[in-house]
Amino acid sequence: MICLASGLFMPFISLLSPKFLSLQGVGPCWSVLWLLPWVLNKGRIFGLFAGLCLGFLFDSISISSASQVPALMILGFWWGNEEGNNFQIDLSLNLGLMAFIGAIIYGLSLWIQITFIQALNATNWFHGWAFHTLLAQSILTGLLAPMICSWVILIRRSTK
Repeated sequence: MICLASGLFMPFISLLSPKFLSLQGVGPCWSVLWLLPWVLNKGRIFGLFAGLCLGFLFDSISISSASQVPALMILGFWWGNEEGNNFQIDLSLNLGLMAFIGAIIYGLSLWIQITFIQALNATNWFHGWAFHTLLAQSILTGLLAPMICSWVILIRRSTK
């Protein structure tokens, strides 16, 4: 129940993201920060379904023609696989690394989709902007993940 309620609240968190949590105007990837701890607790099938639902939810409020669904489903499957292999988080920095890599995969997925949708007519300006956004979002997500994801995992384990 908490998972569903927090998942439905994610677009609001993304839209109301505080400015002090941004790096040159780019905020963290909130969908990756939500998906990581829940999928590590629930498993692969939940990861695929949560990635699909969260992707549709974020696509519905986005004006971009690129979809977030493929990247979130891939991340959900990958991180859910770690849960099935009795993956233990020894340090909370491991969560940061996983979120950093996940945000890079997420950003690259959007970048590739936009490049192909625009039929490779993207200019160097677009690629420079996309690289800046990808790097800033990945760094912020990786830095916030040890705090946010470990907090969600601890709350989840205490309510079991």
